[in-house]
Amino acid sequence: MAISNTYQPNAPAAKTGTGSAVSNREDLSTELSILAPEQTPLLSLASKGKANSTFTEWTVDILSTPVTTGIAEGADVTSFTNQFTNRARLGNYVQTFRDDYLVSNLQQAVSSVGPADFAQAEVKSIKQVKRNVEATISGTQDYSVENGAGTPYSMRGLGSWINNGNTAIPAAYRTPAASIDTSLTETKLNAILASIFTQNGEMNALTLVAGTAVRRTISNFTRNDGNSNENVYNVMQDATSKTITLSVSLYDSDFGMLKIVNANPACTLTGTAYFLNPKYLAFNTLIPMGSKRLEDQGGGPRGFVDMTGTLCVKHPGAFGKVTGVTFP
Repeated sequence: MAISNTYQPNAPAAKTGTGSAVSNREDLSTELSILAPEQTPLLSLASKGKANSTFTEWTVDILSTPVTTGIAEGADVTSFTNQFTNRARLGNYVQTFRDDYLVSNLQQAVSSVGPADFAQAEVKSIKQVKRNVEATISGTQDYSVENGAGTPYSMRGLGSWINNGNTAIPAAYRTPAASIDTSLTETKLNAILASIFTQNGEMNALTLVAGTAVRRTISNFTRNDGNSNENVYNVMQDATSKTITLSVSLYDSDFGMLKIVNANPACTLTGTAYFLNPKYLAFNTLIPMGSKRLEDQGGGPRGFVDMTGTLCVKHPGAFGKVTGVTFP
């Protein structure tokens, strides 16, 4: 005797043909899950300002070398110093970011999970533009100027600003070589922090935006330093809560506190980390982020989200960088 089944060869998922399966209701959750990193720690860390041109500029200056010799009694002042001889101008081009969306008239009309409609497409585009900005800030590209022949305005990323060999930055204002390294140990971490301290003499409250390999390496400092000539730092912890803490989120150094946060893993910073002083970091906006709805030409509602802005590294010497870190 034939039996009514939930699956029949003539009644696949499309519910075509005949048989008992065509009567089965779908069980589709109203919950929508998007598996993608959305956090933008670099953009969030930067102060926000206003750009008024396609090339945003700011000035920097340094103090002269301290003088320790005395002045003879009765000596007249016969020579004078130009206090602004070392002043320089830095700048960055703006960059436009855009993400478009289109929903058909039928899709807009039907009931859908998420939902998959025009408003939801707009929200998703906003998130994607923010992540595009984050990835560009974290990049190693130099800036470029619009040439009308396929090269658009683009901004210089942190990897290019924090670069001792970037000749576009005056030598006196480049990130010192001692603030940059291509591997990471606890000794090297402290050396970078010491180098940053020598630039402004402040007990800095720095933020380290770190890729996954860097973050794991720092957490491993308390467990294994890889040097047989040194003692590993041991921590005695009350285990009554059945919790063992192995992560490091705040590193208290001789030269100030270092807060460690995870970089967005979509920004290819796995073995890279930036030592940032929020005091000298800004993002200036020429055109604020906004959504524009375009004419429906018959296929359905259309639009795009865009914004234009640039990264301002007010003094590259106040930053540090580590690259090429691999976690064993």
